[in-house]
Amino acid sequence: MEQLNLEPLATACAVTGEPFAAGDRVVSFLMRGPKLEALRADVRADQADAYRPPAAVACRWVQVYKPRAPGENADRALKLTAESLFFTLVDPLTEPSAENTRLIQFLGLLLERKRVLKPRGRTRDGARTVYEHARTKQTFEIASDELTPAFFLQIQEQLGVLVGEPKPKAAPAAPAPA
Repeated sequence: MEQLNLEPLATACAVTGEPFAAGDRVVSFLMRGPKLEALRADVRADQADAYRPPAAVACRWVQVYKPRAPGENADRALKLTAESLFFTLVDPLTEPSAENTRLIQFLGLLLERKRVLKPRGRTRDGARTVYEHARTKQTFEIASDELTPAFFLQIQEQLGVLVGEPKPKAAPAAPAPA
């Protein structure tokens, strides 16, 4: 996952159309549209059950709405990279969920391979891996569940929504008759 274009946080609920107020809890849904574009829908938390996503949801997170300051550049948040998605999902204001925990684990591994995150061992109880962000030196504790085939099947489904399904491999050509 190199980069996706992502809309910034909306100013109104996708279900009711009512503007968000400072301090509202907002559920953000990340999906892949029919033209393989990234779709984002922001819904007031009390309306989340009423929201009917138009596509499969890759992940969702809850955040507190904070209006943009006048003159703030909204375009800086439009590029979604593995690193920025990781930071969004590990933000202390983002409420954890099972699918996000799985995605955080995968992104942690991906960013470790890219040397964006450095592994710093495990917590005392061994339940979490400690990572340090190479540039900012910020540390993160990420669940370190066992990476089973079931984990990879679930994350493959989530990533399929984010980056599109892989193209099926062509069947091998039959050998020519002798």
